[in-house]
Amino acid sequence: MKRREFLQAAGLGTASLALPARLRAAGETTLRFTPQQDLVTLDPILTTGYITRNYAYMVYDTLYGMNARYQATPQMVDGHRVEDDGKRWDLTLRDNLFWHDGERVLARDCVASIKRWGQRDTFGVALMAATDELSAPDDRTIRFRLKRPFPLLPIALGKASVPVCAMMPERLATTDPFKPVAEIIGSGPFRFKMDERAPGSINVFTRFERYVPRKDGELTWTSGPKVVHFDRVEWNSIPDPSTATAALMSGAQHWQEYAYHDHLPMLKGARQVTTRVLDPTGFVCMMRLNFLHPPFDNPAIRRALWGALAQRDYMEAVVGTDDATLFNIPLGYFCPGTPMATTAGLDMLSGPRQVEKVKDELRTAGYKGEKVVIMASNAGALAAIGAVAADMLKRVGMDVEVYVVEFNAMLQRRNRQGPVSEGGWSAFVTNWAGMDWLNPAVHMALRADGSYPGWSRNQRIDSLRSAWLETGDEAAQAAICRDIQIEAVNDVPFYPLGQYLQPTAYRNSLTGVLDGFATFWNVRRA
Repeated sequence: MKRREFLQAAGLGTASLALPARLRAAGETTLRFTPQQDLVTLDPILTTGYITRNYAYMVYDTLYGMNARYQATPQMVDGHRVEDDGKRWDLTLRDNLFWHDGERVLARDCVASIKRWGQRDTFGVALMAATDELSAPDDRTIRFRLKRPFPLLPIALGKASVPVCAMMPERLATTDPFKPVAEIIGSGPFRFKMDERAPGSINVFTRFERYVPRKDGELTWTSGPKVVHFDRVEWNSIPDPSTATAALMSGAQHWQEYAYHDHLPMLKGARQVTTRVLDPTGFVCMMRLNFLHPPFDNPAIRRALWGALAQRDYMEAVVGTDDATLFNIPLGYFCPGTPMATTAGLDMLSGPRQVEKVKDELRTAGYKGEKVVIMASNAGALAAIGAVAADMLKRVGMDVEVYVVEFNAMLQRRNRQGPVSEGGWSAFVTNWAGMDWLNPAVHMALRADGSYPGWSRNQRIDSLRSAWLETGDEAAQAAICRDIQIEAVNDVPFYPLGQYLQPTAYRNSLTGVLDGFATFWNVRRA
């Protein structure tokens, strides 16, 4: 389809190509952005949604940032001092930190924020379990007294994986961590305009005039000086892919967070648009299994399905067959291209798939025709992955029912622990940002203590995770991750389905878009 035909089909004909003078003038100080989905949850610790993570980095700030090498760098802190053989950490806040309501940021605010986050985040839970006392001896000092050394403390507080450790005033941070905060007050580079919020349509952010960027640090991902150049950022929700792409091509929108893979040839051919992969960790995909009920409470049945799993099928369903550089296989239990990644134990993913053999193995393992309810979102990559997964299970002889709904509705059913006859489920497909599979500390789906839906338990994986947290040596950590993966292949808490890369697209009138995910500092007019 030609560009003009595409715009007209999306309802953006030639009249839309020249914006009115009023919009052109506003555009000099306003950035119009199309997010991947609508922003629903505003409390940064109540969800693992990436849309909330991106919003949180605009409105809130973190004690540490994370650079492109996945290392912690000072952000709100000037630095830290470690004493008592690694069991006492003093973090010192930098000057000129203010909340959006005008009050100074104090250490006790940060202490309350850490404690709240530490009840929801897997890395935070581990940090708080190692903490004997967390206090604020003065207005600028955050003090950890630890039961044992915790060398990963800075990256726990500064990781960009979800949920982030966002700082907020003490009066809000004392809110029950399972209930939303009553106000949106951060200290980040943007204010959130609640009075202009229209759920399902628009969310607005304005530059916080009292935000003082740090003066040093590598400007990458969430690290370094956060200098804002736009007075106003508008997130306009456009759920229809064709309309969203057309809005970018016409100039009605400046930046589209996710460039749809089937639109990439057209976007790459547009003279005024740049397409680019910001996050080399991409998205890692999985099919999670329910350990509480048949048939996947049976480890022999879980292992038998490896022989039918073709990761290429899942990835080509998402990105197509034209550009193999947009996906990586084989995928194990850690993100490819990162320090903890390993191919150990993945031999079963190579060679021809053997459907008939898998059928025999399922019968031998004890599959008795139980209904398998597989859940998937009804949009984008997850819909495509869900269709491939359902087809695989049907081909090996399972009785499959597919439950395809809006993503948030799927999440609600995911929490049910009953059997399928009572509204439960057998498996679901989802994806994670690759950074959420960087290591055992942040990897929720590898938790083996029964805390994550699917409710898998594995004492060996749990013990190996604890050992990983206690060492600061990268080689030792990598060896532990190799052992975790070998055990996971045998126990099968979930099937890794492949990693795909997700390009973004923006008008050539913008420059300064940083690698990582969609952040809005440093972005400016070209």
